[in-house]
Amino acid sequence: NTGGKEGKRADLRQTDLSGLDLSQADLRYSILRYAYLRDAYLRDADLIGADLSHADLRYADLRHADLIGEYLRGVDLRQTDLRDADIEGVKS
Repeated sequence: NTGGKEGKRADLRQTDLSGLDLSQADLRYSILRYAYLRDAYLRDADLIGADLSHADLRYADLRHADLIGEYLRGVDLRQTDLRDADIEGVKS
């Protein structure tokens, strides 16, 4: 648990999380700038308010993930599965 908006934000800048199973992970308000999430399994993950600026999400599985209010500037989403993901208020 990252502690949410009121607590400490997980700082995962430039972290290589490629191929990991992060399904149902609580990554709310996390800092994931320039993170490597290629082929990561993020199905049903809670990414509300997360900063994914310039992250590599190629081939990631984001089905049913919550991306509300997320920062996606410069994100590589090629071949990313966003079926049924909630992308309301995404900022670019």
